Amino acid sequence: MMLKKIVVILTLQLIVPLTFAQDYWLQKDTVKGPPKSDACAFVIESKAFAVSGTDEFEYKRKMYSYRPDQDDWDDELSLGGEGGSGLDRVGAVSFSLEIDGQKKGYVCMGQTQTIGFINDLWEYDRTTESWTQKANFAGVPRREAVSFVIENTAYVGTGNSIEGLKNDFYAYDPQSNSWSQISDFPGTPRQAAVAFSMDAYGFVGTGDDGTLRNDFWMYNAQTDQWIQKANFPGAARSGACGWAAFPVCYLGTGEDANHNFHKDIWEYNYYLNNWTQRANLPGPGRKNAIAFYLDGWGHIGTGYNNGTFLDDLWAYSGTTGLENSKPNKFDIWPNPSTDFIELPSNLVSPKVEVYSAQGQKMNIFLNMRGSRWQLDVRDLPQGRYFLNVNDQGSLYSTTFVKC
Repeated sequence: MMLKKIVVILTLQLIVPLTFAQDYWLQKDTVKGPPKSDACAFVIESKAFAVSGTDEFEYKRKMYSYRPDQDDWDDELSLGGEGGSGLDRVGAVSFSLEIDGQKKGYVCMGQTQTIGFINDLWEYDRTTESWTQKANFAGVPRREAVSFVIENTAYVGTGNSIEGLKNDFYAYDPQSNSWSQISDFPGTPRQAAVAFSMDAYGFVGTGDDGTLRNDFWMYNAQTDQWIQKANFPGAARSGACGWAAFPVCYLGTGEDANHNFHKDIWEYNYYLNNWTQRANLPGPGRKNAIAFYLDGWGHIGTGYNNGTFLDDLWAYSGTTGLENSKPNKFDIWPNPSTDFIELPSNLVSPKVEVYSAQGQKMNIFLNMRGSRWQLDVRDLPQGRYFLNVNDQGSLYSTTFVKC
């Protein structure tokens, strides 16, 4: 019997650098209610919901919804509903999850003026316009924690508690209404960090541990591992905000150690693991703003600036002026491979990065053999890997298998 060698040729799509004629900000309808800070926000379908926070007088539990197609805010049922007296809070976390095909919003933890730190969890049903209390957060009650969502599981951790600053993390499953502890965040215990998720990974960065931080970490839910990524290049800060729009995310605003309230915005590239500064927020610098991504736009609103509570809302598009959007094709072979992978001969001076499925950067050699560049994968363990190529500003990304 003749054995046939099967070679898989993988088509590699060119990821064109986003060339912006200009970053594009639009001022939107003022957030309803009094100017406020320390609120939280979640998105359900075509609406964003902003809830809780504080104005210059008291903590709040009021909720408002925003429709970008109408650029208008509406009153919604306050946190906890008619019987929710005493649930006014600051420093809560929020997220959206799906149950039986329906998106629902969640508000968790925070600090009240009467009870102090709390660990309750509330679910909002947009269809019935009702709040339902769910299983309490499994960790110590706290405020200024962070949250992100991976594959319909919410991950919540860090924050400030009666025990001090925390770095523990927990996963919430909406189907079983239960919490389970995951690996601790490996950075220092902290409060007022920023978190979001992209492509089945969670990201956490910046914050206050007594010293302001600019580190940035990625969480892999499949392996329950944290991996440190490129540090945030702006000033170390707390109370920043951000949103994700794969394959990039945005982080900005916040307060630094000199009590400067920032308005800078930075873009993180998931594939390249690097940061690029974008156009500043046109409104005042601030900390503890709300941020959400809706209908292709990132939004920043409310917050606090040196004694002033804010109620403005701004929308950002990173796609205005996008050029050269047609992808080019690029073949690598053989794939899977046991020893070498060939890249096209038309590459001039490629720079390559290879990451394991767990996000670990691998040491790898690139050689020119004949008219083609070759990756030497002989020393890699068996498994799936991510390959990023930068050839004179043209960016490519794909996966390969070492067998």
